[in-house]
Amino acid sequence: MGEARKRRMGDRKDGRRLRTLDPYNELAPFIMKVRTDASNYFSDSVEITEAERFLRANRINGYPGMGMLHLFIAAYIRVAAQYPAINRFISGQRIFARNNIEFVMTIKKEMRTDAAETTVKVAFNLNDTIFDVYKGLNSEIKKFKDVSETTGTDDAADSFMKLPRLLLKLIIFFLGVLDYFGKIPQSLIKVSPFHGSIIITDLGSIGMPPVYHHLYNFGNLPVFMSLGAKRKVRELRQDGSQVERKYIDYTLVMDERCCDGFLFSQAIKYFKSVLRNPHVLAEPPETVVEDVD
Repeated sequence: MGEARKRRMGDRKDGRRLRTLDPYNELAPFIMKVRTDASNYFSDSVEITEAERFLRANRINGYPGMGMLHLFIAAYIRVAAQYPAINRFISGQRIFARNNIEFVMTIKKEMRTDAAETTVKVAFNLNDTIFDVYKGLNSEIKKFKDVSETTGTDDAADSFMKLPRLLLKLIIFFLGVLDYFGKIPQSLIKVSPFHGSIIITDLGSIGMPPVYHHLYNFGNLPVFMSLGAKRKVRELRQDGSQVERKYIDYTLVMDERCCDGFLFSQAIKYFKSVLRNPHVLAEPPETVVEDVD
């Protein structure tokens, strides 16, 4: 991935400011001031015959439980390694390239309606394989599936909710101001579920279709991905015979201020090609492309 860049004035703890973008790109955060102004909604599906074969083989070969969530995360990392603009974020009406790639997800400690939820954040490297994703994600989920464990996010939320509501409202406003100027403490960024590369939810695990989930105006998360349940489709071959295929639907809600639509479209096409050919995720990428200065 090359040598770490020296931090310059205007950079943040979680990203470096991009200074060579077109004026229109730099103006966009002043016109669309918050993420809910700039959200693009996208839905698609991908055929998963090869993906299921790949996952099944790896489950047999020592990776029990490897599933679609691992695959989608690994594929997104691979896309960010080639299209780094999807890993940008907006903060303080400036555009930044994130220093790492960090996934946020909400999990239930137990599959019961009355079970507590917790948020986990998992950071990866852009040259990680699906096996790195499997180990890193499973380690975090296993840690917090223990009902006796709490996450840093849980602890921070618990501390905040002990405050009088007016004081809490003022503190949240003050944190927003600090975040605008890149001065929010790293300790809070580390546990905040509102700061990261992407928030992802696997609704397929509970048999649901994907939803369009809003982005948050607090923090700097630029993408929300939702995965749905597998579905079977009977399709016609060219010779007129029928074949049954499986698909997964997914949705993306994206902050369009991060990069132009053409780049997003190319990244999504590459994302689908990786999902259809998952064997490439067994090895690191040949190169990792750096974002512009």
